[in-house]
Amino acid sequence: MTQAVTYERETKSVAFQGKIIVLESLTPVLPPKEKEQRKKEIERCLYEVFSKYGDRFP
Repeated sequence: MTQAVTYERETKSVAFQGKIIVLESLTPVLPPKEKEQRKKEIERCLYEVFSKYGDRFP
């Protein structure tokens, strides 16, 4: 059974090249266990990238 995902919305208006642009950020609202699992997966992927290409960054 698939659970519907809800999102937390953050809206910000910024000036860019003389125009006002509205930025909207949507963040999924997850149960703590799933949030921790996603965080670990992102950290693992970032570790792989930086361990492979880390010598290219000053």
